[in-house]
Amino acid sequence: MSTPTTRLFGSDLDVVNVGLTMFADDIAAQGGKVTTLDWTPPGNGKPDVIAALDALEKPELAEKIAAANAEAVDRITNAKPMLVGFGRALDVVPGMTPKTILHAGPPITWDRMSGPMKGAVTGALVFEGLAKDLDEAAEVAASGEITFEPCHEHDCVGSMAGVTSASMYMHIVKNETHGNYAYTNLSEQMAKILRMGANDESVIERLVWMRDTLGPMLQEAMEIGDPIDLRLMLAQAVHMGDECHNRNIAGTVLLFQALAPALLQTNFSTEKKKEVFDFIASSDYFSGPTWMAMAKAALDAAHGIEGSTVVTTMARNGVEFGIRVSGLPGNHWLTGPAQKVVGPMFAGYKPEDSGLDIGDSAITETYGFGGFAMAAAPAIVALVGGTVADAVRYTRDMAAITTASNPNVTVPSLGFTGLPTGIDVRKVLDAGILPVINTAIAHKEAGIGMIGAGITHPPAEAFEKAVIALAEKLAGTDAP
Repeated sequence: MSTPTTRLFGSDLDVVNVGLTMFADDIAAQGGKVTTLDWTPPGNGKPDVIAALDALEKPELAEKIAAANAEAVDRITNAKPMLVGFGRALDVVPGMTPKTILHAGPPITWDRMSGPMKGAVTGALVFEGLAKDLDEAAEVAASGEITFEPCHEHDCVGSMAGVTSASMYMHIVKNETHGNYAYTNLSEQMAKILRMGANDESVIERLVWMRDTLGPMLQEAMEIGDPIDLRLMLAQAVHMGDECHNRNIAGTVLLFQALAPALLQTNFSTEKKKEVFDFIASSDYFSGPTWMAMAKAALDAAHGIEGSTVVTTMARNGVEFGIRVSGLPGNHWLTGPAQKVVGPMFAGYKPEDSGLDIGDSAITETYGFGGFAMAAAPAIVALVGGTVADAVRYTRDMAAITTASNPNVTVPSLGFTGLPTGIDVRKVLDAGILPVINTAIAHKEAGIGMIGAGITHPPAEAFEKAVIALAEKLAGTDAP
């Protein structure tokens, strides 16, 4: 006798699987057609995280959070970061001293630093004349004489190791809308470089040239020329195919176009000007740090808004990944372990050679470009891996964990949709989607440098800690 049950099991199955992939594997192994829905429970199924999310969703609190997040996003999107100058870190960075070394990511001590960061620190100490060689530099670093602090805690950002010392020249970016400043050091371009942990004689010689020629020439040029509107320039670069984290071809051309007339008017010799022009032409990455400072200036203006669940910082030190959230003011870091970066490796290197995720450059994704804007820069997949479809998917996915789109920076290939803006820690855990970051890969050992590039994500733990802390503060809940 034919029944619905016998007809079901007597026909070809077409199954939708929600949850563990092992169930889909079993069905497929028996010849069934299966479609798997990529789904995870809110808060990764953790009772304390779910309780915190529930507390933050109570109507009276949710309304307050929505208003705070709207203000945070307004501050980000309406910020007007302007490049207004260049100067030595000792002269312009708040709290900088001759024996201060700033680094990427959340706070970390010398003994816990990763290989690339230790390589950059020792190289910087030799560059500053605080040690005669790398061996002595390691001793000085461990002596307690050097103050190690995060770039982010000094209004700065630094790519990869982020190591910034007193004599390095910095971008000076002023947020005209809100009055705050942000700083970052100059690009060493893409050879064997300090920010990737390399520290041999060629690295130090380049840093000396940047201190004595490149930095002073840029400083003088900005004194001659007008401030540069970086938000407008970013929007142009994205329309020209950059995502402005790891692909900076258009951005560097635009920045150089803006700087060149004043550079030609400086008092430096023609020979020195040619050196600077050749240096800028040597790599597309020249504008990379510029966009980091631009994003930092905008996001800092959105930090410290009572009730906001918007992320204002994502940064990594090669050991830990840290975030800061607007509604948890000051330097309240929420951390988890730094992750692996997955992507193409340079010839001769293997994944096991890679250091863990490192750098302040995820400030670009925090603003809404970089990995969030990959749909605008499909050619980036040649560097970080994946397909054009992946690039588009990443941008679309990020809309699920952000509170708004940025009307001032848009993606042509998505109908001029604005960049996904305002990462909401609640949405990250509700959707089970982590922010995407495209980034370089540094060798795990000091002294070697960049060995590839790829895609990574923050650890969920940082966002879990954030929602629990926000629930404790805003709803008066107690952590289990």
